[in-house]
Amino acid sequence: MKLKSNILKFSLFATGLSGIVAEYILSTLATYFLGDSVFQWTMIVSIMLFSMGLGSRISKYFKTNLLRSFLYIEFLLSVLVSFSSLFVYSASAFSIYTGLIIYTLSISIGILIGMEIPIVVRLNDEFETLRINVSSVMEKDYYGALVGGLFFAFFGLPYLGLTYTPFVLGIVNFTVALLLYFLLWKQIQKKILINFLAISIGLLIVIGIYFSQPVILWGEQVKYKDKVVYSEQSKYQKIVITQWQDNYWLFLNGNQQFCTLDEVMYHEPLVHPAMKLLVEPSHVLILGGGDGCAVREVLKYNSVKNIKLVDLDPSMTELSLNHHVLLKANDSSLHSPKVQVLNNDAYNFLENNTEFFDIIIIDLPDPRTVELNRLYTFEFYKKCYKYLRPNGVIVTQAGSPYYATKAYKCIEKTLQYSGFSTVPIHNQILTLGEWGWIIGQKIESDNNIKNHLQNISFEDVETKWLNKEAMKLMTSFGKDIFSNSIDSIEINKIHNPVLYKYYLKGNWSIY
Repeated sequence: MKLKSNILKFSLFATGLSGIVAEYILSTLATYFLGDSVFQWTMIVSIMLFSMGLGSRISKYFKTNLLRSFLYIEFLLSVLVSFSSLFVYSASAFSIYTGLIIYTLSISIGILIGMEIPIVVRLNDEFETLRINVSSVMEKDYYGALVGGLFFAFFGLPYLGLTYTPFVLGIVNFTVALLLYFLLWKQIQKKILINFLAISIGLLIVIGIYFSQPVILWGEQVKYKDKVVYSEQSKYQKIVITQWQDNYWLFLNGNQQFCTLDEVMYHEPLVHPAMKLLVEPSHVLILGGGDGCAVREVLKYNSVKNIKLVDLDPSMTELSLNHHVLLKANDSSLHSPKVQVLNNDAYNFLENNTEFFDIIIIDLPDPRTVELNRLYTFEFYKKCYKYLRPNGVIVTQAGSPYYATKAYKCIEKTLQYSGFSTVPIHNQILTLGEWGWIIGQKIESDNNIKNHLQNISFEDVETKWLNKEAMKLMTSFGKDIFSNSIDSIEINKIHNPVLYKYYLKGNWSIY
């Protein structure tokens, strides 16, 4: 009897583990396909918890054959969890509304998990008093949730990715069902049906594991208009490289970072105007820019002695150090003895930094999430200001002045509030559209910065596109037609993260 009780509790431990990881998988998929991580994670977790409540209510209608019902639930749960990623990628490939699939899975899995817990409590009722029964059953479920969270964060997502992690969960549920079935054989009826289901589901999971990679690659391929030549789910993001003719595109979480056709039209404006504001910059800090292209441009200055590149994702910097596409694009810049690559969060790096720099170049993804929003805040820019030498320069990519006008102006206004004198610049990039940057300098007045930029000579630096004429165009803007007065735009702060909201509500429909 004690054996049966322990098996039931173990099954709840497994349920807690697979349930929490299923939430994380679906939340990650929702963020990847639908965007706005805060909203998606909040909704997925909330809906799953609500669905668990529905499942608990439904379980009261199960009055007999509880053990057999529990096995059926485990079998169904193992299938839904195992194939969750495949369902979502297949939906995207067939242009079915991906959000509908994700949220349907969330509700279905939540209901099944919610049904399991009260059924196990009722099954275990004959072995323990109510007080001990409820506490021990819930305890195992919560312990499983902790183990599931640790598994997803430290092993599942970094090493198995969204391709194989769901199958691990499915195997856990399937194994629990088999253990219960074989150890409690005598108490279970309709063995022929259960045998058929067990064999069928086991084969289905094996086939799913075998074909999951090509299916997901197929679904990934449909998402991109060009041939996918590299795909990796790192701990932090989905990295994809596509190819069309002799050109390559780099995407992070489905968002284009650059194209080899025109990346100089992005990286040269990012680096050279800022570098040219100082006579002999020697110490440069680059935050983000794990592709190495910004480093390539900085290395063109002989006065530079040291470049620190701080990028969160080691998978990205390893790719830039070793993959032939990125090596050619960045001219093997990360292999230079002047370059030190640090895999760290940019904000945390500045928190613990003790060095001073002549220039800080911020080449981070667009502030489309609250996590990235933190790296465009007043608090972040004040840290940058602190570690810049007198007359030091900061430049940040700032999205599009036309597709996300309020976000662009919010970044400029936040930099000014942090003490910098600023000049906005912009450029038309063939594959990205109209893009912009904000240059700031640690001086009291910005009266001469724009004039200085418009008269920069590039005779001593090799550039493929940028010249003096381009600087006049890049520093010139027409009348504002897309947003209200800058006075209505708020400063972006950690405790008032307005920037990512401005960004998401931009004019992206015309992009």
